[in-house]
Amino acid sequence: MKIGVLSDTHGEIRATSRALEVLNSQGVDAIIHCGDVGIEVVPLLHGRIVHFVPGNIDDLEALREAITEPAHTLHEPLGVLEVEGRRIAFLHGDDVKLLRHTVHSGTWDLVCHGHTHVFARSQEGRTTVLNPGAVSRTGQPSTAVVELPSMEIRQLSL
Repeated sequence: MKIGVLSDTHGEIRATSRALEVLNSQGVDAIIHCGDVGIEVVPLLHGRIVHFVPGNIDDLEALREAITEPAHTLHEPLGVLEVEGRRIAFLHGDDVKLLRHTVHSGTWDLVCHGHTHVFARSQEGRTTVLNPGAVSRTGQPSTAVVELPSMEIRQLSL
């Protein structure tokens, strides 16, 4: 299974459309959005399985109202999935204490977060930590694909 991971779309329709084109070309089965969504981009995700968490710029009530499609789920502030035998947690990353706790808990195979607008991948014990970078408001827009259960990660420049 392939999961697309994106973050920090900030309501930017053109940049998000480009990110979705790239993810579609990779054949992703589902998408994790690590926050700073911007409600303007939610309709672009129609017809896809998407798991969202809010970011520090998101109006939580407006985001709740915008995410109405049955295949869309808003998790707050921490999303949790089990896919292909892998335990995945995802959050925006602005709550540094929650991010550190999640990464260092030893509970997760993969922790995804955004917020910094910079792609990063690291290993903390058994946990792979992935920041897909930002779709907008960055000089180097990017997203990522995670292949499960192998945990192969590919950074995709936009």
